[in-house]
Amino acid sequence: MSVQSTSPDHPLLPAIEKALSGVQDPEIRRPITEIGMLKSVDIAADSSVRVGILLTVAGCPMRDTLTRDVTAAVAGVAGTGAVSVDFGVMDDEQRAALKEQLRGPGNDREIPFARPDSLTRVIAIASGKGGVGKSSVTVNLALSLAAAGRTVGVLDADIYGHSIPTMLGVGDSRPTSVDDMIMPVPALGLKVISIGMLKPRRDQVVAWRGPILDRALQQMLADVYWGDLDYLLLDLPPGTGDVQISVGQKLPNAEVLVVTTPQQAAAEVAERAGTMASMMNQRVIGVVENMAYLETTCPHCGEAHRHELFGSGGGDEVAGTLSRRLGYPIEVIARVPLDQALREGGDAGSPVVGEPGHPSSAALADLATRIDSRGRNLAGRQLGLSPVGR
Repeated sequence: MSVQSTSPDHPLLPAIEKALSGVQDPEIRRPITEIGMLKSVDIAADSSVRVGILLTVAGCPMRDTLTRDVTAAVAGVAGTGAVSVDFGVMDDEQRAALKEQLRGPGNDREIPFARPDSLTRVIAIASGKGGVGKSSVTVNLALSLAAAGRTVGVLDADIYGHSIPTMLGVGDSRPTSVDDMIMPVPALGLKVISIGMLKPRRDQVVAWRGPILDRALQQMLADVYWGDLDYLLLDLPPGTGDVQISVGQKLPNAEVLVVTTPQQAAAEVAERAGTMASMMNQRVIGVVENMAYLETTCPHCGEAHRHELFGSGGGDEVAGTLSRRLGYPIEVIARVPLDQALREGGDAGSPVVGEPGHPSSAALADLATRIDSRGRNLAGRQLGLSPVGR
């Protein structure tokens, strides 16, 4: 779509259009000049500028962000005066063109991460039981990977116990839909979707059984426009139920990170989560021992002491058992200490890795570094190759 202007020959117009090419839609993460959102640029005699923007839908939640970004971009062009932004809404034809531009023609129900040529690392964070801090690990790992320059999506697949939106401070946010294509909610530099964002009310209870759970997961994988991701992290529900089976069927090349705590009861059920991943032909990439210890400073000697409030050895036991059972080495790749800041950050929607200096923050940042540096193991991965006859 060409950009309209009442002053096409104005000397400031090329510089303004160039500045606007650096403004991205917060949800789509593409320049507004490339996706048909920039409708017009009008420059008055006093060099004041009025920019017309087409929103994908009326009531777009990103209107204020776009106003701020467009205003800042145009105001940064030397010689411009006051800047104002007018909003319109795309018509059906424009939305259809946008959807085809983003998704390509046809195959709009395809899960992009299931394709053999997908470059996205899909990591499912699993646990045998609830209450081990799986969601805390997920959000802090995601933010640590994003801080390293990776593009990260988070899918809250814990249908009944969805807590990811609250932990990221977007508990009341709702995604924008372009026809039947859903835009993930931007949160602290991540792309996020959760069944909690798709409910009419935040306090509504989800009471679904197997087939509906499968369709919900399909929708969050296929109908959401994730764009190009380096990582997609899935926060799985605890246990070995319907969602785990669906993830294995829909994302056969996903990797699995098992979260446990040190005590024996948690370790035993965590082993089942890792075994379930193997049954679905997914590879376990490591074990995270959460709440591994509490470190305090002694008021008498001034030295740091570790207290193993939940016992010890659970993470090592899970790693050892899974190594023997699955036939390849699995390590404890992180031991995250008990840290009040970790809990407070999750409750406040401000995850702890955003505040370096806490012991849990350092452990979780190191976890991200270890995962990112290893790359994806291709053992057992479906490569989409077929033999060719001679």
